[in-house]
Amino acid sequence: MTDYVQEQEMEIEALEAILMDEFREIDSSESGLTTSNRCFQIVLSPQDDNFDESSQVPVQLALIFSHTEKYPDEPPLLNVKSIKGIRPDDLALLKEKLQNEAEENLGMAMIYTLATSAKEWLTEKFCGGDDVEESEETGKTEDEVIVPHGEAVTVESFLAWRERFEAELALERAKLMPESALTAPKEKKLTGRQWFESGRHTLKGAAVVADGSEEDEDEEDIDFDEDFEDDDEEDMLEHYLAEKTAGGSTK
Repeated sequence: MTDYVQEQEMEIEALEAILMDEFREIDSSESGLTTSNRCFQIVLSPQDDNFDESSQVPVQLALIFSHTEKYPDEPPLLNVKSIKGIRPDDLALLKEKLQNEAEENLGMAMIYTLATSAKEWLTEKFCGGDDVEESEETGKTEDEVIVPHGEAVTVESFLAWRERFEAELALERAKLMPESALTAPKEKKLTGRQWFESGRHTLKGAAVVADGSEEDEDEEDIDFDEDFEDDDEEDMLEHYLAEKTAGGSTK
């Protein structure tokens, strides 16, 4: 014949040794169970290494149980209460889950198994933070107004910024250029008329430099866009015809 009382006492001693401060005996009036037998409570929290202190734990649960006369050959009386952040509908789902598991574990001490199952349920459901009730948020407005910071952008401020940006970009490019390119004097560009009067239009190509330097070094920049109007074209044409006439008379 099974000694249920002795087996139940041995389980209580084992739970006290394993759970320590998380396990305690409570009055039956606090249990929510319809019994006059001894009642016990196990405080459970999600399994997460990020929770260093109890104040950081988002949810906590109280698993309450009482042994029946023929436990463990019949299931214990069970109840679950929220200590922090668990909704009643979630508690009902958990209680049903634990009662089903108790039926599956008949014939053996099962309270620690049920406590472990409840702890795993808490971890899976609440460590993501989706279903945690944040009581400290009560009273705050749901929609927060986002206040813009800084100055508004206008056309003038954008243009001023762009000028500064281009100046900084030019400075960075100048730092990458060789020093000789920065210090070398720039040759003055010739107008179309000056180039024509110089007689360079008669040249078929660039002069070859004796030391073998490339042709581009002797070429000068020519600006045809400045001072090249219709009256300049007529003057250059007359000058060109005069040269041709003078050349023909000397032959």
